[in-house]
Amino acid sequence: MTDQLLETLEGKLEQLLTLCDRLQEENRSYKQQETEWHQERARLIEKNELARNRVEAMITRLKALESDA
Repeated sequence: MTDQLLETLEGKLEQLLTLCDRLQEENRSYKQQETEWHQERARLIEKNELARNRVEAMITRLKALESDA
């Protein structure tokens, strides 16, 4: 191989390694976001369940008041 061809190949390899590093960092970032979204989803499901339980308790109390009246 000629020196010029080796230099071209070396440059392309450097670009490929840089791209690989960037993609690995993006992948880490996306995995972190996914973890955060799963945690947020779990919190929202829990809040929804609490709200549902409160509404059901209110309905039960209202029905009890209605039957007492």
